[in-house]
Amino acid sequence: MYQNRISLIGFVGNDVQLRSTKNGVLVAVLSVATKSSWKNGNGEYDSRTEWHRCTAWGKLAEFAGKLEKGAHVHIEGELRYREYKQESGSDADSIPTKRRLAEIHASRILKLDRMARHEEPASETAAPIFFIEPADA
Repeated sequence: MYQNRISLIGFVGNDVQLRSTKNGVLVAVLSVATKSSWKNGNGEYDSRTEWHRCTAWGKLAEFAGKLEKGAHVHIEGELRYREYKQESGSDADSIPTKRRLAEIHASRILKLDRMARHEEPASETAAPIFFIEPADA
């Protein structure tokens, strides 16, 4: 059995980029920040922020396009690698460099709206979590 599954909870780092393919399929590219912290040997807290490139397709991309910078999200999907060639320099003798890019191909995006939870009366349930699960794109 094989499994390629990623689950991230973090914040959208900048406005989502929406594009269309030649076939008219909508693609959203978003950057998600996750943070981990720990206590170092001196008893002080250290932290590290990791940035993740995520892509969403079709109806999920429409939903992702509505997310704003700073939105708290939970993204599920699979890790994919893509290779491309990048030219180094502008002269005719430049050598193309092969680059490898890791990105999360999102299959589910949940918007975690923490502010709405604090504004609701205590007798009501928590704010709904929105997600769209796309058909295979």
